[in-house]
Amino acid sequence: MKVLIVGSGGREHAIALSVSGSKRVDEIYCAPGNAGIAQIAQCVPIGAMEFDRIVSFAREKEIDLTIVGMDDPLVGGLVDQLEAAGLRAFGPRKNAAILEGSKAFSKELMKKYQIPTAAYEIFDSSTAALSYLETADFPIVLKADGLALGKGVLICQNLEQAREGVKSIMEDKQFGSAGNRLVIEEFMTGREVSVLSYVDGKTIKTMTSAQDHKRAGDADTGPNTGGMGTFSPSPFYTEEVDEFCRKYIYQPTVDAMAAEGREFKGIIFFGLMLTDKGPRVLEYNARFGDPEAQVVLPRMKNDIIEVMEACIDGRLDEVDLQFEDNAAVCVVLASEGYPVKYEKGFLIRGLEKFEGQDSCYCFHAGTKSTPEGIVTNGGRVLGITAKGSSLAQARENAYAATQWITFENKYMRHDIGKAIDEA
Repeated sequence: MKVLIVGSGGREHAIALSVSGSKRVDEIYCAPGNAGIAQIAQCVPIGAMEFDRIVSFAREKEIDLTIVGMDDPLVGGLVDQLEAAGLRAFGPRKNAAILEGSKAFSKELMKKYQIPTAAYEIFDSSTAALSYLETADFPIVLKADGLALGKGVLICQNLEQAREGVKSIMEDKQFGSAGNRLVIEEFMTGREVSVLSYVDGKTIKTMTSAQDHKRAGDADTGPNTGGMGTFSPSPFYTEEVDEFCRKYIYQPTVDAMAAEGREFKGIIFFGLMLTDKGPRVLEYNARFGDPEAQVVLPRMKNDIIEVMEACIDGRLDEVDLQFEDNAAVCVVLASEGYPVKYEKGFLIRGLEKFEGQDSCYCFHAGTKSTPEGIVTNGGRVLGITAKGSSLAQARENAYAATQWITFENKYMRHDIGKAIDEA
């Protein structure tokens, strides 16, 4: 069969690698892809938001399955357009992708269906938000309602910071139209855990757990990024936590969406906070996480195409989802200055050292091919992932592999997975 993947980051590279391992797949295309994806798929110069061109291409090439990796095209309704053209697509339709597309929607859904989450208020004007903050407890969390590349969340320690946050989100539009509405919620403390899941509208099958590191600097300092690294599984995601989440969070979310007439088929990413009062939902995403996909998918034993088709056809209950009994750590190699300001176009050396490796992976995020070779083309450049028999071993292997790669302005955190040592 022929498969088209929509997206251009490390997540899409991880998806492409999994797809390339399927015995059912003959040809892989990616729109627009990157230099790493181009080594296992045919990249086509079509942007992820160019819906008409994507649909035309899928028709022309007789694509059997289109996998939409990114949030923007999902929230924008690409799956709806593909299905309207008679094409099979993996990912939620527009009315279900709102689970990620609007934080206000997801908070109201959780409130209505009693899914545990942080207390919150929603504001449509900065004046009302500022007034509310006068009597709020701190620290407090400000969230832009819409999509903001994983960066639209501000943790404010005091009233002054909160006022600045409201101004930047709602008045200065730091995150564009995503800040037209604002969610203000209580600050929760505890361990963060990410759990990805496959959903077919009624059945949910969770994948192995993971934990992301969002801050740019070591010891969780600096601005929020799209993610500087991750590890899987989380030693803090116990059987007891899993049992609670299945009963009160996972299935109730799927059932709530169905009850609202928003049948969800695709990936639900549960961002959880393990508080002293039990697990709470921090956020939902409607697709694989990035870089969570880079540690979860290499550990999945199943044929990804068979799982995705089961989701589309409502047969997920027939799938026995299995993962390797090991661990993985991903360290993001970024451009110095990310996510604020950074330079691009530096030659990357050492990529060939990953060829033939069966437990180390170099997932491309922001790269492109030039006559001189592959160069940096984004803030997050590469995701170096390694597996190991334990989390500590995987971490050691991943950091060793980061030394194989050199490029000017190379930057990374040095404490990815350090929570492992405290488990």
